[in-house]
Amino acid sequence: MRIRIVDAFTDRPFAGNPAGVVILDSGAFPPADHLQRIASEVNLPETAFARPLPPGGEADWALRWFTPTAEVDLCGHATLATAHVLHTTGVTSGTVRHTTRSGILTTTAHGDGTLTLDFPTAPLTPVTAPPGLVDALGASPLSLHDTGKRVGDLLVELADEAAVRALKPDFPALASCSRRGVIATAAAEDPAGAYDFVSRGFFPGVGIDEDPVTGSAHTALAPFWSARFGRDDLTGLQASARSGLVRTSLRGDRTLLTGSAVTVIDGELLAWLR
Repeated sequence: MRIRIVDAFTDRPFAGNPAGVVILDSGAFPPADHLQRIASEVNLPETAFARPLPPGGEADWALRWFTPTAEVDLCGHATLATAHVLHTTGVTSGTVRHTTRSGILTTTAHGDGTLTLDFPTAPLTPVTAPPGLVDALGASPLSLHDTGKRVGDLLVELADEAAVRALKPDFPALASCSRRGVIATAAAEDPAGAYDFVSRGFFPGVGIDEDPVTGSAHTALAPFWSARFGRDDLTGLQASARSGLVRTSLRGDRTLLTGSAVTVIDGELLAWLR
C-alpha cells in the first residue's frame, strides 16, 4: 500500500502543512482503529484515507481524516493533499466530488497546478471569553467568535499581526477552551502586501499544539475578514514556522480555498493492519 507525504498550501517542499495520503482500493474502509493507528504512526497533523466509489453516485471518492489521536469532521490541507495526489498521478482530472463527515466537498484542479476546495462556510457567533482563555493564550482578544459545530474552533481577534506572531500559548490550558482549537488572527501589518490577514491555529485537544496551515479554519476566517474588508476574495497567511498562503473566496454559505501542494515522500506502507 502506497503512502505519500504532501506539503499543502505551499509551492515548495518543507513548507506549508504536511499530510499523509493513503489511496485505498474500492470497497469499505478498514476499521477506524486501524486507520487511527496508521495516522498515529505517520504522526503528521493529518493523514487522509481515500477510496473510490462506484460511478453514477453523488460522489467520486470517500474521504476520511485522522490526526495522530482522533478522527476529525473537516480538514482542508489533507483534502488539498489528497486531490493533489489524485490529479498528479492521473487518477482523476477536473472537478472531483468527495463524500466526507462534512457532506459532499469538491476539489478542482487548475492549469497552473493550484487546486480549489469548495467547503461549507463556518457560521460565526460572538461569544465571551471562556474561563482561562486569556492566560492560556497569553493575549487579550479584541473579539471572539464561535465557529459552529463543524469547525469547532474559537476565533480570537488580536490587536495586530505582531501580537499573533508573538503568541506562546500554554497548550495544556488551551485545550480546555474550545471543542477543537483556537484560531488567533489579525489584519496584515502591510495592507498592500501579499496577504490581507494573518492567523495561527492551536489544536492541543486533538493532538496538534500548533497546526502549520489550517484550511478548515479559513472557512471561518474568510467570512470574518470579508465582512471587515468589504471584499469576498482575500489571501490569508498562516504564520507558523513552516507558513503557508490560502486564497479565500466567500460565496455565501460556501467558501472556496485555493492553494498549491508538493509531494515530498512517496513510499510503501509495509505493515498494513488486517
